[in-house]
Amino acid sequence: MRLPAAPRLLALALAAALALPAAASSPDAVEALIKSQDPGALARAEALVEAQASNARAWVLLTRAQLQKGEAKDALESAEQAVELAPNDAQAQFWLGNALGARIGEVNMLRKMTMAPDLRDAFEASVRLDPDLLDAREALVPFYLQAPAVMGGGIEKAKAQVAEIAKRNPVRGHLAQATIDRFNKDDAAVARSIDAAVAAAPSLRPDDAESRLSLVRTLVALERFDRARDVLAGWSTAQPAAAAPHYQMGRLAAISGRFLDEGAAALKRYLDGGLTRAENDPQDTNAWWRLGQIQAKQGDKATARASFQTALRLDPENAEAKKDLAAL
Repeated sequence: MRLPAAPRLLALALAAALALPAAASSPDAVEALIKSQDPGALARAEALVEAQASNARAWVLLTRAQLQKGEAKDALESAEQAVELAPNDAQAQFWLGNALGARIGEVNMLRKMTMAPDLRDAFEASVRLDPDLLDAREALVPFYLQAPAVMGGGIEKAKAQVAEIAKRNPVRGHLAQATIDRFNKDDAAVARSIDAAVAAAPSLRPDDAESRLSLVRTLVALERFDRARDVLAGWSTAQPAAAAPHYQMGRLAAISGRFLDEGAAALKRYLDGGLTRAENDPQDTNAWWRLGQIQAKQGDKATARASFQTALRLDPENAEAKKDLAAL
């Protein structure tokens, strides 16, 4: 059981009083800050909870902001409070599952075993409450594949989730099937599932960035770079104002060593600030790091060095930029 909320609320109130104006932001405003990865999102979320302590959505937003900052322990406490306030809220249950997933990697094996059923229960509850919450269904697939039957696992349960995902989104259904194929160590089946996902991509809704991102990342991981570039081109056409396909084009170029001019131009466009960013879009430090990688591959070490240095000015803890700068 978590401790009562009162001590935590007192701490949040103090933090809010020290760091923020008296008036707390609205939930919609805080969510917008989280989606844009604004550095002040966490402080605003804390202020919102202090002002609306009985609002489950406020606690969900605080959970999200804390997870974004890597504060898994605090996020779990906030998510538990959200579920306590609104046990029948699908988003509260979903973010409890996410917080458990983040926290479970930080604890010992015995604690992992006690937390795993709670993680399963949270995602299963979110699916019951919102059958169209595909993120929760996708989270259950690897859980069912890896967990023993005594903990509620089983391949048939995983297959059932894949079928439900496919009904709602063919691309994500094929990608989820590929997860099962990998578990079965069937490389040919994995390739067929990925090909089917690519073929289904043109049918996605124009605003479905999440499915396109999952597909692009999978293709890059499989080193199917030409297909990834094709999907990104379709994504840019479907969402011309979206920042994500530009960053992903730069990432593709940096990883593959191909399409270097195109990738550099895409990252510069991403950094211009005129595009719409989503909650999980990378921060500028990552874009500068990827741009430096491309410039290094183009043989322009001076410019690459400047890009890596810019990445480090934005985030002195960017370990990848540090490593690449030292290697120049």
